Amino acid sequence: MNRTEDLAQRIRLQCLHMCHSKKASHLGGAFSVADILAVLYGSVLVKDPSQPKAPQRDRLFYSKGHACTALYAALAESGYFPRAELDTFTDNGSYLTSHVNHKVAGVELSTGSLGHALSVAAGVALAGKRRGQGWHTYAIVSDGELDEGSNWEAILFAPHHGLDQLTLVVDYNKIQSFGSTAEVLNLDPLADKFTAFGWETLEVDGHDHAALQAALAQGGRSGKPRVVIAHTIKGKGVSFMEHQLAWHYKSPDAAQYEAARQELGGVAA
Repeated sequence: MNRTEDLAQRIRLQCLHMCHSKKASHLGGAFSVADILAVLYGSVLVKDPSQPKAPQRDRLFYSKGHACTALYAALAESGYFPRAELDTFTDNGSYLTSHVNHKVAGVELSTGSLGHALSVAAGVALAGKRRGQGWHTYAIVSDGELDEGSNWEAILFAPHHGLDQLTLVVDYNKIQSFGSTAEVLNLDPLADKFTAFGWETLEVDGHDHAALQAALAQGGRSGKPRVVIAHTIKGKGVSFMEHQLAWHYKSPDAAQYEAARQELGGVAA
């Protein structure tokens, strides 16, 4: 297991602990995005956890704010705040709220009201481009969130302005709140749609760290924004959670927690 794969497992363990101990939801979506976050925080993002607002940092806008535990875990495991603070998740007065909170160190934007973060990311990328800045802007959206029309306004906007300092990652686990994406509002052929809108379009296995690393690396400037469609599995890493709609909302009981903990290889640090 390499460094980013180890980070992904630690993120999943932390998510499992938070969702079990606080009877919280969205564990399946947190597990599907864990590898994406691990590669970004472990090897891609230009960042300094001791200076979360450093001017030359890369910006990451995490739109699937309902799966907040994954981002909080990634930030804690990357040194933005002590791991022990994860135990305050959803406590009265804690900044670690049940949807992503911008008061948490390393968070650029409060999210959870779906369809907003990509538009903000596009605006930030445009500002950086016009000011001649070298930092990169990333956005992560869920697949069901692409039902929101505001995303498609941003998807039109970004290529029009040549935002090649913008990379969008779609966590394409193919299950949303009340069914599969194919049943609720079919997105396919998703890659063809982005290509037709003028994006540089890549499709990868969203749990393959080498493929993610290659896709997320900035590389040369194409004059186009880049989208990485990451094919993922809801509940990835725990056999009885994988591909299961129930784990969009369900919180693990004691027996499920222990079974999942063992599958993931131990106790979160």
